[in-house]
Formats: sequence, structure tokens, C-alpha cells
Amino acid sequence: MLRENFPEISQLDLPGYEVTYSRSGRTFATRILAQIPKIFRAISREREWLRKTHATHQFDLVISDNRYGLKIDGLKSVIMTHQLQIMTGFGFGADWLLRKLHYRILEKFDECWVVDREESGGLAGALSHPIHLPVNARYVGLLSQMRPVANATPIENGRILILLSGPEPMRGILEQKLLQQLARLDKYHFHIIAGNPAGAAPILVSANVTYATHANANDLTLAITGAELVVCRSGYSTLMDLAVLGKKALLVPTPGQSEQVYLAKHLQEAGLFLTREQAHLELEKDIPEALRYPGFEKPVTRESEHINEVIDLVLKNLK
Repeated sequence: MLRENFPEISQLDLPGYEVTYSRSGRTFATRILAQIPKIFRAISREREWLRKTHATHQFDLVISDNRYGLKIDGLKSVIMTHQLQIMTGFGFGADWLLRKLHYRILEKFDECWVVDREESGGLAGALSHPIHLPVNARYVGLLSQMRPVANATPIENGRILILLSGPEPMRGILEQKLLQQLARLDKYHFHIIAGNPAGAAPILVSANVTYATHANANDLTLAITGAELVVCRSGYSTLMDLAVLGKKALLVPTPGQSEQVYLAKHLQEAGLFLTREQAHLELEKDIPEALRYPGFEKPVTRESEHINEVIDLVLKNLK
């Protein structure tokens, strides 16, 4: 995706944390917690990777998207996140302790850019607006690769876009559940973007279904813009895209992923979206109900000017 969007920019490979995920929502959080030692080892490795890579490339600035090891002495580094308060699912005490540990890491960076609006709880609610902020925190607004399309094709009634995303095996489990339900809903046309570039389309799909393994930014924008309703996970990047384009959605949080569960509940309680647990998802009933919710009625103004000002200020201070 990065090579497709930024073909002129050189890219360096940095291995991921190699976290594995549970097939059950009940064990999702405990499985992640059990891998914390592995995650900290990965953080140490990426810090060493940055030392070696910086010796060759002599960077002026590092902007880290939730990569906690990308901070070394003598190199200005910024970390971006929307999730200051990590929701553990184990109660207030565990959340408080993890926030304290989290801030200890975030405050090692020169700045912490909070990807949300500062006013009125923003989009992410308590995730990005906890009682106390890191001392280096700065809100930078919502970020999205989407742009409202001038003279876009009008919204087509009955056209439902299904956006699949997130880690396996949960992505694939939701896909199979949805495919089983689509065939009997012939009054709708479903367009599936599977979020699986390395995958292949199913051999047999219903006549009312079109399927793409993935989509570039332009195609994804057009697909979202033209849909009457989007069925998707309640991941934060997806929610920012919906906000920028002003869309309705049926939110299906990844089972056990407390951040997504919180965001979906938060937006339903705000009266914006219907949310359904994956196990209880029934599109025949849920689609008409989801359409009665307003969603993001008007596109949220893209805040690229704000982030540009923040980046310009950081670069100015480097001189």
C-alpha cells in the first residue's frame, strides 16, 4: 500500500511485533497480555534497528506510528497515537496501571501527537481524552487519506459496502459469516473490500455480491462515497475515514478487542451508529436498523492544515 501511494519515497523494512491473535473474543485480551514480554523484546530490537539505520541515513526527525522503540538519544522523535488510555477490559485498576506504564514510554519521546480533536471528547472519547495527559501531548486532529469527491456518483439505495480489516483469524471469520448471509438478501447489492491483498476472491459468490481483495485510496473513497451503508469494524482509522466522508455504518467490533468495543459502544450511545457483536450479527435485521441511525451526517472537515502546521513547527525547531 505504501509503495503504491508513495512510489518515489525510499522504504526501509522494519519487522513487526509478530503478535498472534485468538480465535475467541473471550481469550483475546489474555492472549495479548501473555505476549507482553515478546512485545518488549521487539521494542528493544527496533530501538537497536533505529541506531544502526540512523548511523547510515542520518535522519533529522522520526515520526512513529505507535512504534515504541523508535526513540534514541540525539534524534528528535515524535510518537503518534489516539489511544492514551488503553482499555484492558479488566477494570479501572488495570486501566490506571497500564496508563501509567504507557505514559512512561510516551513521555520518552520529544512530542506525543494525539490523533483526535481536542474539543468535546473528540471522536475517540475517553481513549484520547483521559483525566490526565502526557506532559508532551498535543492534539493534531483527525487524519485520513480520504477526501470528499467532487461530483461523486450519487448514493445508490440498497448498495452496501462491506469493509473487512484487522488481524487474522478474526478478519476471515467475519468474512465467512457475512458470505453465508448475503445470498438470501437479494434486495441489496453488496460490494466487499476484503482488506487482504495477498488473498484471493472466493470461487463462488452470489449474483448480488462483488468482491475485491483490496482497494487503493481512490477506489476506496469512491466505494465508501457511493454506498448507502458501510458494514465495518470499529477500528479508529476506519472511523476517521467515515467521519471525513460523512457516512452511515453498521459497526462490528473485533471480539475481545477492548478498544474497538469501547469505540462502537461510545458512538452508539452518542446516537450515531448501530453496533452489533459479531456473534449476534444478522444483516437482514441489522441493515434496516443501522440505516435509521444518522451516522456522520456531514463530512467532518479534513484537518490537514492543522497537522501541516504541527509538522512545520517541528521542522522549524530542528534548525
